[in-house]
Amino acid sequence: MKTGLFFGSFNPIHMGHLIIANLMAETTDLRKVWFVVSPQNPLKPSKGLLHEFDRYDMVRAAIFDNYKLEVSDIEFHLPKPSYTIHTLVHLRERFPDKDFKVIMGEDNLASFTKWKNYERILEDYGLYVYRRPNVQLSELHSHPNVTIVEAPLLDISATFIRNCIRNKQSVRYLVPDVVEEMIRTKGFYQD
Repeated sequence: MKTGLFFGSFNPIHMGHLIIANLMAETTDLRKVWFVVSPQNPLKPSKGLLHEFDRYDMVRAAIFDNYKLEVSDIEFHLPKPSYTIHTLVHLRERFPDKDFKVIMGEDNLASFTKWKNYERILEDYGLYVYRRPNVQLSELHSHPNVTIVEAPLLDISATFIRNCIRNKQSVRYLVPDVVEEMIRTKGFYQD
């Protein structure tokens, strides 16, 4: 069973993430999409990163009614920092019946060669790539293990959402209502 892995900090999960994940589950040959909540991306600073369990809870709440979407805490139990290749190897051992594919934006494809063991990820797993605005095509764009998926060009960022919250501006329609409620009641991103 082909299963897409959508890695991210989801700090917080927003409508852009949900639209892409649902589109991958509905329009490709992926049977399921798992949101893999990363405790710490080795290529990003951890400043302003909400605790991993809070981010996991927000993802779980956001996708509770979509049986094609799941949330995974697999990287919480692996050595840190989290490297995608380690997670993929672990998941393949744990779920040998699943054919895992990595979901990423075209912006990440442009820097994919900086990832640890990127060649192995490409050859052994493959990538499902969604378009992003204002991104140059990568030389990997035409690789046989890269599937380009037509998707709306969304430019919603978690950084923008966190800044709105800090400035006491509404994030309605940027995040699901249940996530907005969690952010408000728990005081997330208030500094």
